[in-house]
Amino acid sequence: MINNVLVVGASGYVGSQLVPLLAQKGYHVTATGRDSKILHKRAWSKLPNINIVQLNLSDNPDLTSMLTDIDVVYFLVHGMSHGHDFVNVELDIAKNFTAYLKTSQVKQLIYLGSLQPQQGHSAHFSARKKTGEILRESHVIVTELRAGIIVGPGSAAFEVMRDFVYHLPLLITPKWMTSNNSPIALENLLYYLLKLLTLTPEQHKIMDVAGPELITYQKQMHIIARLAGKKVRIIPLAILTPKLASYWFKIITSVPTNIAKALVGGLQYDLTADGKQLQALIPQTLLSYEQAVSKTLKQEIDVIDTETWGFDPDALSRWRPGYGYYPKQAGYTLKTTISAASLWQQIQLIGTEQGYFFANYLWRIREWMDYVVGGDALQRFRQHPQKLALGDRIDSWKVIGLKEEQFLSLLLGMKAPGLGRLEFNIEDKGDYRLLDIRAWWHPAGLSGLLYWYAMMPAHLFIFKGMAKAIDKKCKQ
Repeated sequence: MINNVLVVGASGYVGSQLVPLLAQKGYHVTATGRDSKILHKRAWSKLPNINIVQLNLSDNPDLTSMLTDIDVVYFLVHGMSHGHDFVNVELDIAKNFTAYLKTSQVKQLIYLGSLQPQQGHSAHFSARKKTGEILRESHVIVTELRAGIIVGPGSAAFEVMRDFVYHLPLLITPKWMTSNNSPIALENLLYYLLKLLTLTPEQHKIMDVAGPELITYQKQMHIIARLAGKKVRIIPLAILTPKLASYWFKIITSVPTNIAKALVGGLQYDLTADGKQLQALIPQTLLSYEQAVSKTLKQEIDVIDTETWGFDPDALSRWRPGYGYYPKQAGYTLKTTISAASLWQQIQLIGTEQGYFFANYLWRIREWMDYVVGGDALQRFRQHPQKLALGDRIDSWKVIGLKEEQFLSLLLGMKAPGLGRLEFNIEDKGDYRLLDIRAWWHPAGLSGLLYWYAMMPAHLFIFKGMAKAIDKKCKQ
């Protein structure tokens, strides 16, 4: 009987969706991620049968105690976020994990890998395939599901295409956008992953995960555009190499750069899939690509109704379809010996007579720009002269997140093509503190992108000055 489940990579896209479903089924779930703070922000983190553990597999940790009493492991990690050396990182993680599996009592490991091209070579695909081979070197039975594009809110591959459709009316794309893929709806993939727990495999299995259609990337983008009410023209360009395309993607999309680069490298290959074996084992009705996209576009508003935005009704009411799912961000981190209490006391004075700590003239210029287009940024608000509380208004900003001596999040109230927030984070490292000041921006189409890039130089200049000014005021 399966009781205890370990989800390795619970902070990732699929893992974060799978964990609450497992908990709802009554399993005791150990959810791991490189940053436990991210996991604790999930709405499901407080469920009684979920145990959150911080785990950085690239540090080759001792996994003996973690694997004790675990019946089934979901291995959902990849190394794409590590940059150019992600293949070595990914394979080292698999080797270390396999070494501890050999001494464990784990009954089954479920590994989510990637569809493989019949011809050609990609570092991303090769790493996914080799990872499965390494995991099968242990005595534990491994069920490997090989998936292509997953269609759901937050899926990196889907969001790259969505950003292009929303941000540009004319798309200059690599010529190999005519390559085929077998996209699967997120809910169909999760159903497969859940049902695997009810089976008792006797040997290793490798099965493709396939949606009901084989469809080109170009056609996928046309479907997204039609369902979003956008007109889009796609111009394939032969000279747009994978490397050039990755730079182009970095400008247009907010999907993490290293992940986008790895995805771009695979676009040139046909990724056909034969899902008959898996569908025969676990029958279900598969959503068409159009059905999956339609549901995804309706669900993407959920990104704003989270702890990241303080479940704030003002943020929720201002969110619009087409805002970038993944935010752009810019900021500055300062290392200081000032205490967290002193830093926090100073941060709470934002918007008082000292303004915004640094380059107040630039803040005032931006407020006048808001006033010209009908905003109320010139009106002064401040509930308390020295302390802040959730819901407080500071000029055009609103406090949507606050944790004493650790964190302050402000919702941008000025008129702008998108939705943004400004965050102050204090991380106590014992002998020193890290003060991070950072803006997060979900752009609204091309105008939102242009706004971000126009403001970014000022952001970098201002946030560095703000951090140093706060540190200096604490020393006075």
